[in-house]
Amino acid sequence: MRKFDDSLPLKLLKAREAALNYFRPILKEISLTEQQWRIIRALNEFGPLESKKLAECCCILSPSLTGIIKRLEQQNFIQRQKSSDDQRRVLLSLTDHAQKFFDEVSPRFEERYSKMTERFGEKKMQEFKELLTLMANVEP
Repeated sequence: MRKFDDSLPLKLLKAREAALNYFRPILKEISLTEQQWRIIRALNEFGPLESKKLAECCCILSPSLTGIIKRLEQQNFIQRQKSSDDQRRVLLSLTDHAQKFFDEVSPRFEERYSKMTERFGEKKMQEFKELLTLMANVEP
């Protein structure tokens, strides 16, 4: 068996924590969790989504998403609307308040990405993203 520190899942967890350390100060300042910000980013990029698709995009389990969505609705970040194609489908989208908030805050996150890229270099960052994408798409 490989050594504990050579465990790929453990290395990925440690890398995730290190990456999030670049962004957590901003999240704390704007009073959002990582999952809440992920949802806001997804809805900003993809537009209105059904909750199942949003859960998949954001890597959040559906039961957890329900509570997060409820809190984001209470904060006036997310609204529900029936699909114009099928009235049985409910789509989640950003409110105008959330869109304005996103537009104001997102440059701060982009600055943190720039700092990370400065530290590791553009080439390594691109290679890392490619490797992570490759791994995410591997069937066991």
